[in-house]
Amino acid sequence: MQSFIILTINPGSTSTKIGLFEDKKLIFSKNLKHSVEDLEKYDSIISQYQFRKNLILKVLKDENVELKNISAVVARGGLLKPIQSGVYEVNSKMIEDLRSCKYGEHASNLGGIIAKEVADDIKEIKAYIADPVVVDEMEPIAKLSGHPEFQRTSIFHALNQKATAKKHAEKFSKKYSELNLIVAHLGGGISVGAHKKGRVIDVNQALNGDGPYSPERSGTLPVFDLVKMCFSGKYTIEQVKQLIVGKGGFAAYLGTNDASEVERLALEGNKEADLYHSGMAYQVAKEIGAMGAVLDGEVDFILLTGGIAYNQYFVEKVEKKVKYLAPVYVYPGEDELLALAENGLRVLRDEEKVKIYAFNI
Repeated sequence: MQSFIILTINPGSTSTKIGLFEDKKLIFSKNLKHSVEDLEKYDSIISQYQFRKNLILKVLKDENVELKNISAVVARGGLLKPIQSGVYEVNSKMIEDLRSCKYGEHASNLGGIIAKEVADDIKEIKAYIADPVVVDEMEPIAKLSGHPEFQRTSIFHALNQKATAKKHAEKFSKKYSELNLIVAHLGGGISVGAHKKGRVIDVNQALNGDGPYSPERSGTLPVFDLVKMCFSGKYTIEQVKQLIVGKGGFAAYLGTNDASEVERLALEGNKEADLYHSGMAYQVAKEIGAMGAVLDGEVDFILLTGGIAYNQYFVEKVEKKVKYLAPVYVYPGEDELLALAENGLRVLRDEEKVKIYAFNI
């Protein structure tokens, strides 16, 4: 069987992770960290793309990579219009929406832009994104908020949730489309999804304030109290946003967003740390229970993934509360570079059809 060389790109707010794979085998990976001094030269995230692209090309040169040998470039998808799960070829409409930040500004928007430019430089290969955060498979009933002025939206850790679910299905010689799963991604943000036969039919909007609190996000807040804060005159809109995303959760309660540090303090007997640590586990378990109701109690497995899944004490607290519902399996970390490579490989092997980002929306 022909082998393929796949370059994967995952831009974050202060770093750009890249990986080079031969099929699923990692050749090398790099985490290119960007200092405040590096980034403050640019007036927007999008204007950083050439700086980050040049760093990627330098790494490839330093690693003696022949660009002509690369078969495809696969990047983390950014904030786009709601789309189906799958692999999308980066086209001009997608580039337009990413550059204009039509659906929001985020470092992941750079992924498709850089991937397309690198692919065009190489020529005769294509650039793709896979399972971006805006994957939307929610049922209409799950989008109801309680008022027609508001609608629940699907923004979550789709790439890692889907990759973990597929890995688990393969472990049990099953198809992802045959299983009902609850997948909890536990990281700087926390998303808990109800996967019904291969579709995420409900999930909390993890980007800006829905669901459990996390190391740096507040999660769902008491609505009237939040409204009063907004109209108190004491806070700007940006300060309120930071309260919800960036300075919420552990960061607000304990002054740190390091979940491992909070766990260490809890295990050493710090009662305050243990309370907030237990509170986050409590809210994650409660969200998992809610997704159990979404799936009518017909749950095959509960999967815990993301960086916090390395923290055994936290995992134990969650598992204790939800194991009645289904067996719990833990997949620590989030190997998104491998997940991107696997998605690209399925396309290159004609095992999956590429989707087109629509021009008419």
